Amino acid sequence: MDQIVNKTKLHPYSRSVSIIGVGCTPFMYTVDSPETNGLTEGEMFGYAALKAMEDAGVNPQNIDYYFHGEASPLNGSNYLVPNIQIGNWFGMKGKGSIHHSEACCTGYLAIEQAVNAIASGKYDCVLTACVEFGDSTPSPADNVESRKHPYKRDKMTMEKFLKTTQWLYDRTYTRALMAGQEMIYDDAAEWYVRTRKITADQMNDALNWMGITARRNAASTPLSLLNWSKTTDNPIKTYDELAEEQGMTVEEYMNSPFNPRMGDFLRAAGVELKCDGAAACIVCATDMIPQIAPNLKHAPIEVLGIGSSALEATNPHFEVRATEEAVRQVYELTGKSGDDLDLFYANDFIITSQLISAEIAGYLPFGEGWKYIVDGRTAWDGDKPLNSNGGRTAFGHAHAASGLADVYEACKQLWGEMGDHQVKIKDPKTAMLRGYGGAQNVAAIILEKKA
Repeated sequence: MDQIVNKTKLHPYSRSVSIIGVGCTPFMYTVDSPETNGLTEGEMFGYAALKAMEDAGVNPQNIDYYFHGEASPLNGSNYLVPNIQIGNWFGMKGKGSIHHSEACCTGYLAIEQAVNAIASGKYDCVLTACVEFGDSTPSPADNVESRKHPYKRDKMTMEKFLKTTQWLYDRTYTRALMAGQEMIYDDAAEWYVRTRKITADQMNDALNWMGITARRNAASTPLSLLNWSKTTDNPIKTYDELAEEQGMTVEEYMNSPFNPRMGDFLRAAGVELKCDGAAACIVCATDMIPQIAPNLKHAPIEVLGIGSSALEATNPHFEVRATEEAVRQVYELTGKSGDDLDLFYANDFIITSQLISAEIAGYLPFGEGWKYIVDGRTAWDGDKPLNSNGGRTAFGHAHAASGLADVYEACKQLWGEMGDHQVKIKDPKTAMLRGYGGAQNVAAIILEKKA
């Protein structure tokens, strides 16, 4: 029986709130390059923050408060209160701030917290940014009590990573119900196959083409991990390139042992590439923009509404149910539907998130989304772009920063500022971002470019 989820009714914001500037670092493996090895949290966060200020045409004196997001300070940070330690890197000495952590949903809820602060009337302009070292830990990193070097970092091993992911789950029940992290990757795929009545082979094709398209999308996105890796000795390649090296077609490669199954459905191509990065937004009261950012070079992007839901992993089909509730909330508030969306982004550290959330939101038609994917229509240059930046499996997954990296991409696309990577949709105006993470928070954010 499907889980019954409590319903929440959203109310309109007290005043209009808009994003006026965005910034993002390249997503990268910082310790793998002498040019980036030794970067600190302050430098990463500060770079994204200053880029966002530059984009908005504001300076730190215009900003009333800042939000600091980091998904796993246990792994990545040198600090218990990381927001306090880094303000001098971007000119915010003396400004109020707060740190928050919602695992992989941190970047999406960073927008919600910023919007709420403006809509309440308390502030007129705030900075919200996230930073993550998802591929490295402070050195030495034997345990949380170790004295850590101020800037040297060690590579994050999978063993270290998995030791802390268990902290995301209610350990009382997940073992007995077999719902811990290692057991849930195939749930969404199985649910889709059963409810859409497609075959396992059709789901396999959809999963493979999501992986192929993700890397093709990331290849055209300057800040992606895929493109950053080209500066190192171990570049990440598209699946087309890898297939050509093996003398295979890309379809043959994706069905070969080079892309092994990790369960009944999911293959290796459908799993995140964890990495390091930071991203930021400037959020402002829309009616205050002429005063705060008089030289703004692009139209404000209004945050129309944000639906939120949370279900931890013992709930059946928890990602599906939380997405349904978050989407329902924001559509009920805004009067929008999937037909109004020009762009769609889904946090997809497990790549099935693309397909199921796009259909739940009505961006792709019920039961037909997998066909759109296989036919190439969800590529960045297709008629239904889905994760135009490549998403978590190709742009990279700097856990907290990933949500704001999606906001960066969405805003730049809505502004028409992506150059050779600009989507082919004529004058896109509206985007939805479906955030997911935190064992498990879900957010559904609707952005709309103002005329």
